[in-house]
Amino acid sequence: MPVSRRQAMIGAVALAPALPATAQDAAQRLRSVVRVRCTVPADSRTAASLGRQRQGSGVLIDQSGLVLTIGYLMVEADGAEATLADGRTLPAQVVGYDHETGFGLLRTLEPPRMPAAPLGRSASLPEHAPVMIAAHEGGGGPRPAFVMSRRPFAGSWEYLVEDAIFTAPPHPEWSGAGLFDAEGRLVGIGSLMVGDANGKGTGIPGNMFVPIDLLPPILGDMIAEGAPSGPRRPWLGIATEELRGRLFVTRVTPGGPAERAGVEAGDVVLGVAGAPVRDLADFYRKLWASGDAGSEVGLMLLDGTGSRQVRIRSVDRHSHLRLRRTY
Repeated sequence: MPVSRRQAMIGAVALAPALPATAQDAAQRLRSVVRVRCTVPADSRTAASLGRQRQGSGVLIDQSGLVLTIGYLMVEADGAEATLADGRTLPAQVVGYDHETGFGLLRTLEPPRMPAAPLGRSASLPEHAPVMIAAHEGGGGPRPAFVMSRRPFAGSWEYLVEDAIFTAPPHPEWSGAGLFDAEGRLVGIGSLMVGDANGKGTGIPGNMFVPIDLLPPILGDMIAEGAPSGPRRPWLGIATEELRGRLFVTRVTPGGPAERAGVEAGDVVLGVAGAPVRDLADFYRKLWASGDAGSEVGLMLLDGTGSRQVRIRSVDRHSHLRLRRTY
C-alpha cells in the first residue's frame, strides 16, 4: 500500500519514547523546555492584539529540534529562535499552526543535542494529580502544582477545548510552558492564567493547559502542510464574553466576516440557526455544527433597538491570517 505524505512525516518524527522514568529521568526531561522568541511583521493580522515581539516557552518533542508551543506566540511569525536549557540559542523555522487546538510548531535549524520530552496521555491525568509546570529557565523554570479540574474551556476568540487541564498554584510564565506528569511525560502546553482553577467559583487562581492528546491526530499534517487537513470550522471574527447571563460581542475583527455582515460590539448573541444559545461553549458548538468554513451562518442578535437576524458568510480562520511557513 502506498505511504501517504502525512504518514511519511509522522514516521520521520523521532518522538521520544514514553517509557517508565526514574526521578532522575523525569528531572532530565525538564531540560527539553526552551525559551521561544518570535518576530511578527507589522502587516500581520495579530500584531495589534498580540504584539510583534513575542516570548514564552516551548518543549522539544523530537531529537531533530521540533518544538511544540502555544500558537499565539508564533502565529504569523516570519522569524523565530529557541534558547536551550544549556544556554545555546538556535534559529528556528515556522512549521505549523492550528487555531482549533491552539498548538504551534517550530523547528530549530540544527539538531539541539538536548533531551526531548516523551508524550504522555493527558486523558489519564486525574484531578488532584501532582504535576510539574516547566517554563524556560529565565521564566522561573519548573514549579510543582496539582490538577484542580478537567472541564471545557471556552475562550472569547471562537476557541473551545472540551477537556482542558486546570492547575494550581499558578505559574507566572505560563505561555507555552510544558505540563509534565510524575514520570516526566509531556501532558499539556500552557495557554492562560485563570482566576478559578477548580471551576467552583472559589477564586483559586491557576493555569489552563491544552491537553497533549489533541496533538497526535494532527501532528503529521502540521509538519507536512503547516495545518491540519480536512474540513475547517466556520469562523466569524467576533470576540464574545459572558456577562450577566448573556453573550455580549466585545470586539469585531476588522475586515472579518462578522464586520462585513454588520455585527457590532455591544450586540448580544441570542441564537444560531434559529436555536437559542445558553453560554459561550454552547454558542461555539452550535456554530460549528452549522456547517464547514465557507457556509452561511444565521445569527440572532439583540441591540439597543431590538432583535435582528444576520446572515454571515463564514471563512476558514487560517485563510484570514497572513501565515508565513518557513519550514
